[in-house]
Amino acid sequence: MSTELKRIIEQVGKEKDISKKVLIDTIKTAVLSAAKKKYGSQRPISVLFDEETGTFDIHESYRIAQNVEDPTQEVSLEEAREYNESAEVGDVLERHLESGDLMNLGRIAAQTAKQVLMQRIREIERENIYNELISRKGELVSGIVQRIDRGGNIVVNIGKTDALLPSSEQIWGEHYSQGDRIRAYLLDIRLEGRGPQLILSRTHPQFLVRLFELEVPEIRNGLVEILNIAREPGMRSKVLVKSKDPNVDPAGACVGVRGSRIQNVLQEFRSERIDVIPYHKDIEHLAQKALAPCEILNVVALEEHKTLEITVPDEQLSLAIGKKGVNVRLASKLLGWNIDIRSKSEVQKIRQLAKESVKFLQDMDEALALALNSAGVETLDDLSKMGENQFEKLPPDVDRGLASTLKRRAKELLSPASFRSATKENQETESLAQVTEGAGTNG
Repeated sequence: MSTELKRIIEQVGKEKDISKKVLIDTIKTAVLSAAKKKYGSQRPISVLFDEETGTFDIHESYRIAQNVEDPTQEVSLEEAREYNESAEVGDVLERHLESGDLMNLGRIAAQTAKQVLMQRIREIERENIYNELISRKGELVSGIVQRIDRGGNIVVNIGKTDALLPSSEQIWGEHYSQGDRIRAYLLDIRLEGRGPQLILSRTHPQFLVRLFELEVPEIRNGLVEILNIAREPGMRSKVLVKSKDPNVDPAGACVGVRGSRIQNVLQEFRSERIDVIPYHKDIEHLAQKALAPCEILNVVALEEHKTLEITVPDEQLSLAIGKKGVNVRLASKLLGWNIDIRSKSEVQKIRQLAKESVKFLQDMDEALALALNSAGVETLDDLSKMGENQFEKLPPDVDRGLASTLKRRAKELLSPASFRSATKENQETESLAQVTEGAGTNG
């Protein structure tokens, strides 16, 4: 058995890339397990292993006590002196139990030791693979689709091991078959009972970052920096880039000559569009670029509320908002600002309403009417019912005292029975100007 242990140390150490010290410690643990099986699990047994000969020495250690309280850890002075005449209370008594090779412990104990040894070797191998792979977390990996389970999760072979691309990390609308080559972002590595579990993603924004790094040398060498990415996988992405060299156009570097570089990135997706936006310190200028390709007529930045009020031509309102609101949603996420988009005619209508309302609500000006509209107050009835949460939404420069006064006047205008009768059916949907006009006519 001693020869076999030496062979195991040499062979396993070479094949599994496990250090000699770790293997010896593992063997000592296995022998200790076998010894406790033979002599009893409560006894204070320890093992010494001779790596040169492949043999071990098993002994137990007891504290010498005047009065024995724990017989599994202590021995009386009288009993200790049977082994060592010079023993004293407080000393540690070492008693030899066994030496030689594993078979001295018996067949069952030797089998137990082998099982413990092989199990620990498998654990060490999994740990080594995990430690090797953890450094690759966040990298771009490629592999071959091995199989697809019933839940739509894809098992991908990436070389030494398999990785999992969960259905939640797949781009909607993409379909794969066994044998297809696939690229993904190594999102996480989990050490589980069966070994390291690699989790891949094709929806994570960093997947796009890694693809750009692969195609754009200026990003790889740090000349161009990706500041932020807003992405709705399979639909659209917006990438904010900045150059550290004033002579280098960051967007041009990412797009490449005749779009060659960005085309290589786009080939990874079947329908996703990518907008590359150069950084600008002026938020209003940056907003215009972020909402491209639509035309922007005016941008007002309300820094206190981190809100951009944007006016666009009537015919481009849907383009600015994008399909299912994707364009404006991504622009907002990219810039970190709330974006309120209105058409030119809507803004003109609001301004007209503000002018007309002056006739019926004294002291109402255009700025206040616009502020009230932004807070969700669109009709005279809305104004009369305006709550605290709406007052809080008003810009800091708005006179809240005046707004409260106008709220009271709105209630007064709505109180006459003749007005209520005339506006009962449509007061909830009419504009502020229409309702106030009715109030003026009936007043």
